[in-house]
Amino acid sequence: MYTLQQLMSPVRRAVSDFHMIKEGDKIAVGLSGGKDSIALLSALAGLRRFYPEKFEIVAVRIDTGIGYNEQEEKSLADYCEQIGVDYHVEKTQIYQVVFDERKEKNPCSLCANMRRGALNSTAKNLGCNKVALGHHADDLIETFFLSMIYEGRLSTFQPVTYLSKADLTVIRPLIYVKEHEIVSFSKDKPILKNPCPVDKFTKREEIKKTLKDLSADYPLLKENVFNALVDDSRHNLIKKPLEKSGE
Repeated sequence: MYTLQQLMSPVRRAVSDFHMIKEGDKIAVGLSGGKDSIALLSALAGLRRFYPEKFEIVAVRIDTGIGYNEQEEKSLADYCEQIGVDYHVEKTQIYQVVFDERKEKNPCSLCANMRRGALNSTAKNLGCNKVALGHHADDLIETFFLSMIYEGRLSTFQPVTYLSKADLTVIRPLIYVKEHEIVSFSKDKPILKNPCPVDKFTKREEIKKTLKDLSADYPLLKENVFNALVDDSRHNLIKKPLEKSGE
């Protein structure tokens, strides 16, 4: 099993490489209840104990109104208490808007935008200046291929992004962590199953499968793409921004 110490090593390196955390930061950790966000919260809670730049974290879960398992929700809250992190649940009607009112045929984009907006608003209300998201190395690569294939542009997310409209900085401390490492780490952690009817039936899942198939013939595919993207991000080798302004 991938341990907390193993997880914290690449997280600390990412935080240092991209100057993600500064003295006095208060960070809202987006806690969906999935494996990625649990790993992120665990790593930042551990890092908080000894990192030279002192910072605060609060776990924020956006309840979309879809209806979650109560026992799983309690286990998630108990875990936050166990690791000494304040836990805040923001109730919304995102599910009703997306599926019942708008009846979106492709609901993921609207849902993601609404959840992101709710998370940012909640973070500001809680006095946070930063939001931490659980995107990892595989997400970086998949987002690049999604943008290239479906949007016709070379684009992915940045490790650090300042949102001028919200006056918040978004950080992604899991940028050096691979998905299989997160799966291993999260095996004994409380996971909130996603009851969304379109979960696992998205374009991202298609890209994930395509990359898996390609990697069978080109074992270094993901590693090489990741290294190219991270080098470009760090050294600004791509003139075109990797992320749209305001996202």
